[in-house]
Amino acid sequence: MKYKERYFIGEMSKLCNISKKALRYYDQINLIPSQRHDYNNYRYYTRESLLSVPVIKYYKQMGFTLEEMKEFIEGSAQHVFKSIQHSFRSKIRELEKEQERIRRKYVSVKDWYELVREAEMVIDNNINEVSIKYIESSDLLFQDQLFELDLQWSIINLEFTQHVEDMNNEITGPVIINFSSRKNRVEGEDQKIKMLQKTVIPCSEEYKYEFGGDMMVSCYHLGDHKNINKTYLKMERWAANNGYLLGEESFERYVTDYWTTNNSAKFVTEVLIKCSRHGDPET
Repeated sequence: MKYKERYFIGEMSKLCNISKKALRYYDQINLIPSQRHDYNNYRYYTRESLLSVPVIKYYKQMGFTLEEMKEFIEGSAQHVFKSIQHSFRSKIRELEKEQERIRRKYVSVKDWYELVREAEMVIDNNINEVSIKYIESSDLLFQDQLFELDLQWSIINLEFTQHVEDMNNEITGPVIINFSSRKNRVEGEDQKIKMLQKTVIPCSEEYKYEFGGDMMVSCYHLGDHKNINKTYLKMERWAANNGYLLGEESFERYVTDYWTTNNSAKFVTEVLIKCSRHGDPET
């Protein structure tokens, strides 16, 4: 393309893909200054003005303000390069913080999306048979509490929420409750529990619980939690028929629950119990 020496604002706007309004403002703050014809006072831009546009667009891409761009281009600071380096370091720190905020959001959204997909698959295929599987080890945040038979209150847990906020952390993935006594869970009695959930920032050792790293008997419970004891009894029968000993405690992993929907017919809960073969060391 052959370039001219002078461009009227309409030509400049079209050539550089910048609105006339923006060009007028850039002219006003002397970022892309225009010239005036002596005889008609029409605004025009020189080839030098044209070449400043890609530079400004690049600074804009990096997130710098118009004032910062102007300072860079003019080079008016006493120590130009030190000033530019300082601005770039500040921008890097700013972008690192923004990157971390986006990472946290991404992890939370992706984990919830995967839970909804899992629940849909379980419900659509009516997956509620007992199986045995290895659960990969993961470090979860925990808090000891007392379970008083109000599962909704435990799952959407104000005390645990405060616990997370006190550590300046955020949670993601399914709520998991560790019941100290599966017998009491089946019989509907109060008991000690551990609230468990993954955090988006690694938590300190004192608040960390290692979940998994074991073979576990697993069964999805579909629908309302009120009759979840039937799933426990089914798992106990399966273990007895297949030569497995079940541990005293249990874990309930809430795939979809009150966090997702108030329709209890769409609740999906995975019950997990540590197990061992008859003759193996006790679980």
